[in-house]
Amino acid sequence: MCGIAGIIGTTGERRDRIDAMVRALEHRGPDDHGVERFPTAALGHRRLSIIDLEHGHQPMVGDGGNVAIVFNGEIYNFREHRRRLEQQGHRFRTTSDTEVLLALYRESGVRCVEALDGMFAFGIWDETRQRLVLARDHLGQKPLFYRVFPDGIAFASEIKAFLSAGIAEPRPDLAALSDYISLRFLPGDATLLAEVRKLPAAHILVWERGVLRVDRYWQLSFTEKWPGDEKTLTDALDQRLDATVREHTISDVQVGTFLSGGIDSSLMTALTAADAPDPVPTFSIGVVEQDFNELPFARLVAEQYRTDHHEEVVHADLVHLVPDMVWHLEEPADPFGVGVFLASRLAARHVKVVLSGDGGDELFAGYDRFAGSRYVDWLRIIPAPLRRTVVRRMIERFPDSFSYKSLAQKMRWANEMSLVRGGARYAEAVSFLRFPEPAKQQLFTPEARATIGGRDSRERILEHFESSHADSMIDRMLYTDLMTRIPDHLLAIVDRMAMAHGLEVRPPLLEHRMVKYAAAIPDRFKLKGTRLKHILREVASRHLPPSLIDRPKQGFGFPLAYWMRETLKPVLDDALATSRFVAAGVFDRDYVSALITEHATGRRDHNFRLWIFLNLEIWYRIFIEGEGRESVATWLAEHVGHPPLATAT
Repeated sequence: MCGIAGIIGTTGERRDRIDAMVRALEHRGPDDHGVERFPTAALGHRRLSIIDLEHGHQPMVGDGGNVAIVFNGEIYNFREHRRRLEQQGHRFRTTSDTEVLLALYRESGVRCVEALDGMFAFGIWDETRQRLVLARDHLGQKPLFYRVFPDGIAFASEIKAFLSAGIAEPRPDLAALSDYISLRFLPGDATLLAEVRKLPAAHILVWERGVLRVDRYWQLSFTEKWPGDEKTLTDALDQRLDATVREHTISDVQVGTFLSGGIDSSLMTALTAADAPDPVPTFSIGVVEQDFNELPFARLVAEQYRTDHHEEVVHADLVHLVPDMVWHLEEPADPFGVGVFLASRLAARHVKVVLSGDGGDELFAGYDRFAGSRYVDWLRIIPAPLRRTVVRRMIERFPDSFSYKSLAQKMRWANEMSLVRGGARYAEAVSFLRFPEPAKQQLFTPEARATIGGRDSRERILEHFESSHADSMIDRMLYTDLMTRIPDHLLAIVDRMAMAHGLEVRPPLLEHRMVKYAAAIPDRFKLKGTRLKHILREVASRHLPPSLIDRPKQGFGFPLAYWMRETLKPVLDDALATSRFVAAGVFDRDYVSALITEHATGRRDHNFRLWIFLNLEIWYRIFIEGEGRESVATWLAEHVGHPPLATAT
């Protein structure tokens, strides 16, 4: 993968800051870099070489020096386009997909994006038209941010490029912050910085002679369904997955896989290894606590397919990784990101490219909440007034175990979700473990609430859930996930945690044609009764050990709830004592203190909320105050102890 940047229009002094932007993106492309200047534009690039290792230097200039491109990603169908263009007389100087993309722009202008299969973010500067074109792939696998000035525009793969070059102010956006602590992601074009916007997935931005427009170029729909019985559709899905995985292994360097031990990554590994001439490198992360550890299941797949397997066991003191993670994420370090960060660090010692199983749960209904919604409906036989009073009080007396998916947590979730239905239930479910609207009323000070206004984060969910692009309850949930959680949470984390180590991650399940194909599978084959991911499990049963197929979902998890009562308790206390958000008048000190106390005494599991709080404090120090990662790491070490240790095999 790569890092891209550009400054268009505006003053010459500001355009000269392109070099600082490129330096800030060095980790995204350690193999090469370049800058190209035009009379009113400057483009910059950092390269991680995957295809056409000797050529493909960027920025790449064509059309007699009038058009230039900076490109981050992989275009999987570039060879077909190249053959067609060559038949029409076009001559290429390299074998890179970047040059093909430049030729497609010359052929069809801004609509060139409609012909692409792959993961990408790119910027094209057309000097003749004084036009900048920015585009981001269909599901948002590659990031792209921009900042608009009165006399121009700047763009980059990461927000830190704007800050490093001094072309954005380190000022937090409290409305975006409010959404993040409820939803676990930043929806739409929001970022945590007030002046920087995110180009949403499946969108194209055109800035032409000072006029800006942003448009969606691709729309997913769940309304049209494939005909056929279960076996027919299972056979077809098996074939489609196999073809998609083969397409994603195109590379001039060796390709490995993440292997968590779950169905999705195990299936991707199986399909990759089946066609590979040599043992496929596989990479797994585990933890000491056995109720969170999936390494035994990963080893089953590695042994069956004779992969070149590597694994690492991590311990509670991995909190020392958080400053680096926050710096790369430019957001709080989500617990899911810890696993990706560590797996990427392990994989990057051996390969430049890995396939992942990301997207399986969002495409095929793999989360507990899909089946849980049906269980919840059964609770509605109990009169609502009793569920709001007697049942709620009984559940409150039930002690938290602080284990993965504890019974007390499930009981609270089920009872609260039974009090709402449809989209309202789904919107409530998204924020249940974090900061729902009532909790935010206590977390934010009156002054902060006044700044945020009447913003309700649930509306960010309902705008997708209630759209016309899906009909059934399950399809509406899946569609909403693919419009929100996938581009703004999962893929954002995967890109940044992998690029922290110069690693490219390719998720075959989230190739947009695969997503469109899966959306057309009737939901009764995805959730069959209460069996999650039914049709994908049927495909997986043809390739994986039986013990993996129907075991409970676990995922990349870490026992934060345990650690926050013991190892991490001192740092939580000091984070509150020195809280930047409290000092800035944003968070209420007493409310955060109560969360820490309830968690430490075993009264209530608040690990998700406390993790967000701790990470936001670290984010503020790094991105608002400009404190270095090393300084923040030293602060953590003073309260937690020695740096993280890991055991690798």
